[in-house]
Amino acid sequence: QVQLVESGGGLVQAGGSLRLSCAASGRTFSRYTMAWFRQAAGKEREFVAGIGWSAGRTVYADSVKGRFTISRDNTENTVYLQMNSLKPEDTAVYYCAADRAVMPTTLRRSYDYWGQGTQVTVSS
Repeated sequence: QVQLVESGGGLVQAGGSLRLSCAASGRTFSRYTMAWFRQAAGKEREFVAGIGWSAGRTVYADSVKGRFTISRDNTENTVYLQMNSLKPEDTAVYYCAADRAVMPTTLRRSYDYWGQGTQVTVSS
């Protein structure tokens, strides 16, 4: 079992930056692929970024490539999402997710554990 708690969301102006954190419980954090998804009001939850066990493999949605960076600290059981050059269309609830697979996938159904989400609002 893995419990995930996100933090770091908030209100920021367009062009600004935020860093989200996701703290995970459990002793086997390093054996989970981690990902960030987001869900805007009235829309489906969508993949944002994923990172494999060793952090050597990362995957990004086209909409965030070059602006967002996912990273992990296995000694702190934490995964991060650094978000730069934020746009109003990045406004959403951001969710952290964990999967036993070695490599990240963009498929929502692959992820077994989810956090409660943190709100990110980007004003124009």
